[in-house]
Amino acid sequence: MSSKPDLDQLQRRIGYQFRQPDHLLLALTHRSFGNQNNERLEFLGDSIVNMVIAEHLYHQFEKAREGQLSRLRARMVKGVTLAEIGREFDLGRYLRLGSGELKSGGYRRESILADAVESIIGAIYLDSDFETCRQQVLRWFEERLQSLNLQDTQKDPKTRLQEYLQSRQYPLPRYDVISVDGEAHAQTFHVSCVLPSLDRKTSGVGSSRRIAEQQAARSALKSLGVEND
Repeated sequence: MSSKPDLDQLQRRIGYQFRQPDHLLLALTHRSFGNQNNERLEFLGDSIVNMVIAEHLYHQFEKAREGQLSRLRARMVKGVTLAEIGREFDLGRYLRLGSGELKSGGYRRESILADAVESIIGAIYLDSDFETCRQQVLRWFEERLQSLNLQDTQKDPKTRLQEYLQSRQYPLPRYDVISVDGEAHAQTFHVSCVLPSLDRKTSGVGSSRRIAEQQAARSALKSLGVEND
């Protein structure tokens, strides 16, 4: 959110040290901030992440059909997934936004976070080379790629919960981090899932915020009687 974000801290979070920090600064700059913004980097990063994920899936699932590979790739590169990665980096606090976006909470907006993640990918490519960029993308997506299974095409718990609530015109759930335990390299996240309109609150625990949120969403589905064990 700051006009002068702590780039050193962010670089540690994403696991890449820029030779030219201005590349990263530009990737964090939303169009509402000024004419020099991350839209071109986003275009570049979007193409790169699609290529890298497509290549990985091609080798990971050697017997998969084209349609299956396309669906798996769509799951990986959709805005929701990219925004989740952005939240794991706590990216919102580093974004450079115009006053209007700041006031409206743009640093939390899914589309802005997703665009910024793609922009950072584009920035890493310009700052290094394709292979370095490829390794970074695969590292960021590693946990999600490992969890993919051709036999299990069911949507993840957070998506199922969201669709259940939307179909009944209920407000979307709110996920709050209750606590984070352990050292930086081995943290445990405790997260709550709050459904205000239904007066329900569940919890989840995991080695990442994403996993903990999925666990909390799964518990919410069970408490609503939507799913069983």
